[in-house]
Amino acid sequence: MRKLWTLMLAVLTLGLSGCGYNSLQSGDEQVKAAWSEVLNQYQRRADLIPNLVRTVKGFADQEKEVLTRVTEARSQVGAIKVTPELINDPQAFTRFQSAQGELSGALSRLLVVSENYPQLKSDANFRDLQAQLEGTENRISVARNRYIKAVQEYNTLVRSFPSNMTAVLFGHKSKPNFSVTNEGEVTRPPAVDFGAAPARPAGAQ
Repeated sequence: MRKLWTLMLAVLTLGLSGCGYNSLQSGDEQVKAAWSEVLNQYQRRADLIPNLVRTVKGFADQEKEVLTRVTEARSQVGAIKVTPELINDPQAFTRFQSAQGELSGALSRLLVVSENYPQLKSDANFRDLQAQLEGTENRISVARNRYIKAVQEYNTLVRSFPSNMTAVLFGHKSKPNFSVTNEGEVTRPPAVDFGAAPARPAGAQ
């Protein structure tokens, strides 16, 4: 009897493996790992923002609207409850992506405004924050690209025969991905080169 159960278990294991069960499990873990890295890099950026805002405010307090927008955008990101299950909820994922996009835009506007303040650009603390932000934005782009690839591979398994039958049996569903019309703009790091003088408007004397 024990030999029969062992044989049946072996057959079942081979059957599941042949139908993509192991591949689905591996793909799911890869997506989770890639998502964790995306969150890690976004959190790194969020942690830089308070010091960046304080530094800019010290030299350009009159730029209240831009400073406020960055702070508000960071708060909106922080208000979203991020859990591992978020990547299984397309609507929650879209809200998260939208909030991060708003923060990226606000940071870009802040850095553009900073070009108008030579003393700010020459401040050692600001330049250090600029370097950290540039590195973080690059890491965000890399992490997002890895997540995109992991999800594409996983979703292909979920939709392809015969692994799609195993996916239905064990409740595996396609996961949402970073997919916006301006993906290139979203993943492009903000311009943070403060070595050059700001461009003069067309027609300026």
